[in-house]
Amino acid sequence: MDLPRMVAVLHAHNVEFLVIGGIAARVYGSARITQDVDLVYARSDANIGRLVKALAPFNPYPRGAPPNLPFEWSARTVKAGLNFTLATTLGAVDVLGEVTGGGAYENLAGHCVTERMFGHPTLVISLPWLIRLKRAAGRVRDFEAIAELELLQDLQKHTP
Repeated sequence: MDLPRMVAVLHAHNVEFLVIGGIAARVYGSARITQDVDLVYARSDANIGRLVKALAPFNPYPRGAPPNLPFEWSARTVKAGLNFTLATTLGAVDVLGEVTGGGAYENLAGHCVTERMFGHPTLVISLPWLIRLKRAAGRVRDFEAIAELELLQDLQKHTP
């Protein structure tokens, strides 16, 4: 995954997004490796247009879908859908309009911290909210990650 370029491209196109999932966990010190980036995007028409334009050069295609499936990466497609798990030439990206336990971008943006990711100020879900989202997702791998994240949270509380 070319995360530095992904972040740079999204910022260059002024896409309103925030980072959750494994990349957010890494920001807080998680040792877990992730194979994709999970982004929650604002669903305004203007932002959807910017998101589509930003990712279009990287051939977004539904991850795991059979080859040659008719798929059009367009604002119309994103407006008609909500959450997309995509393969791109930059790597795997989950483009999420809403997430279980947190809702839409507008609901989550106030529960973020701004971290510099590869030189760009980027919204990253706060550690308590990351734990909340993982708990709400309820997958085995999320429950495995929660123990580590709670330990990291405890360490943050006790570090001056």
